[in-house]
Amino acid sequence: MSGVYVGVDGGQSTLRLTIAGSGVVHEAPGFHHPSPDPVSAIAASVGQAWAAAGHPGPVTRAVLGLTGLPATARPRDLLAAKVASVLGAGEVVLCADNVTTHAGALPAGHGVVLTIGTGVNCLAADAATGTSLRFDGWGYLFGDAGSAFAIGRAGIAAVLRALDGRGPRTRLSEPARLRYGPPAEMPSAVYTSGTPVDLTARFAPDVLAAADLGDEVALNILADAARELAHTAATGVNTVSGREPVPVAHTGRLVRPGGLLEEAFLAELAAACPRADPVPAAGTGLDGACRLAAAPDVAGYRSHLHIYRGL
Repeated sequence: MSGVYVGVDGGQSTLRLTIAGSGVVHEAPGFHHPSPDPVSAIAASVGQAWAAAGHPGPVTRAVLGLTGLPATARPRDLLAAKVASVLGAGEVVLCADNVTTHAGALPAGHGVVLTIGTGVNCLAADAATGTSLRFDGWGYLFGDAGSAFAIGRAGIAAVLRALDGRGPRTRLSEPARLRYGPPAEMPSAVYTSGTPVDLTARFAPDVLAAADLGDEVALNILADAARELAHTAATGVNTVSGREPVPVAHTGRLVRPGGLLEEAFLAELAAACPRADPVPAAGTGLDGACRLAAAPDVAGYRSHLHIYRGL
């Protein structure tokens, strides 16, 4: 009996799992910092989503694109073994979520894809050379420039600066109060939440909504994020060989089509990198995970994959 292919998209807020071709997505909690045992936490989330899927099988191959991908080989092997056991999978492939997002957004495997969510990651793939390079994705402490976390953090900081008189008044104060409580208590509420990165990132839509209403503070935050995102994408474009235009796609619910952040990002990108050719994403990271799971050849992505053969 032939097996099924499983795709997983594991973000900081939510982990999503699907059986290739089913069209049904099952969700579980995502990976968040800090976690005392990220391997067990991710495996448990996969197990929760798999249970919701009804344990179909057998599983020929599962591909997991993860924000919280372990950095070294040993914990990757441990995670892959746990996932193989949970799914009853013959093969488990682990990679950063920028790989699966690229495979979903640009099925031809050529160009630059910017993943904009709680964090930010970028992958530039060059079909002519069969190589691919990553940019940013260094996490909330050291990177993720222009991300939902970065925007949310800047918005919360602006509210606190307005509160103590170091910054101008802003429309952001009221949505911050509704989301986190009294402004003076807001830092403690976030710090002690257990999921401070996710909770901070959830303020980003409020910042963008205030920008839509013309709030100057929010508009400045949006402009800073757009510049950072364009700089990351342009850096990726400049690594692609040749002189032809390079497809650039972005994914993530934060940058909605036609919204102020997308308009600002595209304007900054055009100014910074004439070779950039913005195109709509053909699919999601979950689509990419399924595509890689069923693909006979993963071509230019191979150097980014950790392959475990189990049962």
